[in-house]
Amino acid sequence: MNKFLKEFKDRGFFYQCTNEKELSNLLEKKKIKAYIGFDCTAESLHVGSLLQIMCLRLLQKYGHRPIVLLGGGTTRIGDPSGKDKTRIILGESKIEKNIKNIKKILKKFLDNENSDTKPIFVNNYTWLKNLNYISFLRDIGKHFTINKMLTFESVKTRLDREQSLSYMEFNYMILQAYDFLELNKKENCILQIGGSDQWGNIVNGVELIKRYSNNQSFGLTTPLITLASGAKMGKTENGAIWLDEKYLSPYNYWQFWRNVDDRDVLKFLNFFTEIQISEIEKLKNNNINDLKILLANKATEMLHGKNAAKNSEITAKEVFSDNSSGSKLPSINIKWNENEKKMNIVDLVFLSQLENSKSEVRRLIKGNAIKINNKVINDEKLILDKNNFSKKYLKLSIGKKRHIKIKFN
Repeated sequence: MNKFLKEFKDRGFFYQCTNEKELSNLLEKKKIKAYIGFDCTAESLHVGSLLQIMCLRLLQKYGHRPIVLLGGGTTRIGDPSGKDKTRIILGESKIEKNIKNIKKILKKFLDNENSDTKPIFVNNYTWLKNLNYISFLRDIGKHFTINKMLTFESVKTRLDREQSLSYMEFNYMILQAYDFLELNKKENCILQIGGSDQWGNIVNGVELIKRYSNNQSFGLTTPLITLASGAKMGKTENGAIWLDEKYLSPYNYWQFWRNVDDRDVLKFLNFFTEIQISEIEKLKNNNINDLKILLANKATEMLHGKNAAKNSEITAKEVFSDNSSGSKLPSINIKWNENEKKMNIVDLVFLSQLENSKSEVRRLIKGNAIKINNKVINDEKLILDKNNFSKKYLKLSIGKKRHIKIKFN
């Protein structure tokens, strides 16, 4: 088997492939271009996109050139895959801002120096914005049947639940197939990689290329990842694990990996680090907390750099010390009530964004789960004032794993 595909499988990336044997043979003979598409519905990607990013890195490792498609066009419609309702349609300026920021994030992960493998960034709005509807129906639409389109999971799920699916969304799969055709024509791209929920859309693209130009192309999908707890990768009870430090500090990113379920650690070392598979096999009987720290350091280093990873580890050790002031923790600024210069503890925790429900804050206080400057708070009517800020900030802790430094303006 080709080395790229072998590592792709050994790390657990593999789910499905069109004509795998032929793809393997082709990869043995030549370097190719392969693409992965990213929606631009938010200003940042979260860790739910990280497996696809690791696929881009793996392509580069084996000398292939990745194409990163930023969906400036298709984001204006919204992929119905995995959705039970229509996405909110974003304005053009918001989409362009999202594209710019996502591109900046992706560049952190990828080698941008090697001319043979540096990523090619494309925006599908470039070719979708000028499509002539009649010509598109005649040249592209004729290759698709409603019968087959109705069998795709993204469509069936919505219809089976009797949830509305707009004609706009129904067309998404045709536009994604057209993206593959355009990249095949313009860049000689012969492989699309995506999550398993994209299988139908990817197969459509492979078939469209074959019918339109008789060229051979391939599709390759990765499994959808859920945490051992059953939660969707990238989302937690306290929000998304963003890749942009504007939305999630390097420390909190490190903490996410440090606190993964024991059952996920070895799998995630294969997925989200580039430690050799044989080395991970040797480590599997090591202390689980040491493995979690290794995972947190390697994952954080890849995105934020070695210094951020090391500082996060040091900060975590300090925070778990009972006499720690939390001086190196990520901080948040909260405004005083200008008239009173006082604040209730429930309001403080709520404004810190560590919890998004005041009733949950009260429940945590009753359970002795909240600390201010390492002291347990058991009075939900506690009022904080400037006397609590001997160092111009206070350390707020919820349980053993969530800590933040709070400053007041």
